[in-house]
Amino acid sequence: RKLARVDFDFRVLQRGWISSSEGSCLLCWSLFLKFLAEFEESRAPTMLLVLADEHKEHLGFLSSVDVEVVSEFCRIAMEFIRSGPNPKLYQSAAQKLAVASETVQHGVEGLMFLLTEAARYMISEIDFQDSIMTLGFSEDLRSLLLQLYLDNRAEIRTILSEMSMDLPHYHNLEWRLEVTVASRTLRNQVTPRLLMKLHTQDSGERDVQVLQTDPVNLMHLTTVLEGALAEMKSTHCRRIVRNIK
Repeated sequence: RKLARVDFDFRVLQRGWISSSEGSCLLCWSLFLKFLAEFEESRAPTMLLVLADEHKEHLGFLSSVDVEVVSEFCRIAMEFIRSGPNPKLYQSAAQKLAVASETVQHGVEGLMFLLTEAARYMISEIDFQDSIMTLGFSEDLRSLLLQLYLDNRAEIRTILSEMSMDLPHYHNLEWRLEVTVASRTLRNQVTPRLLMKLHTQDSGERDVQVLQTDPVNLMHLTTVLEGALAEMKSTHCRRIVRNIK
């Protein structure tokens, strides 16, 4: 939202809708808003995956095989996510590696859990590398898993969304800032209001809600929602959500 306001200010300045002195102030203010937006992005909290000891044990098997074998495990894990488990693939891979079929199954399930959890929380590239750093993987193996996650993150999120309950969700938002500068009873006043048209989608059907608020309440609402989102990324809340699921 801040970056959108910066772009709008530059368009106003270029079209000559304001004087040169006002334009200089607006330019400085726009650059300041852009700096604040970039500063907030740099202060974004880290999001690391918390793996249980059981999952770490299952993923630990990957360190004992070649990278080419892990690549095949990754392919099986993605097939697992798309179509469900296939015991025949476990048995075939177990025979080639001369290990138990349960070992291969646990390795694939560990990979599937790692990918789905990372895609669910949309963790960044750096956070994903930090999350698997404690597993003792080699650099080549970490690079392989990272590339697998980046290549399939969007598809995994789509599959997870199809598996979840279909509730009304965000589709689009239109907004307009209205300011009353004078009236018959009061000549000099500034009463800003923000008019929003929220588009939601539910089971393919779209709905529209028209909302109106003032900047103070909007800032308070934004602060509360940002706090709720930050709390959902905490270790405590993630453990609760994982147990509920």
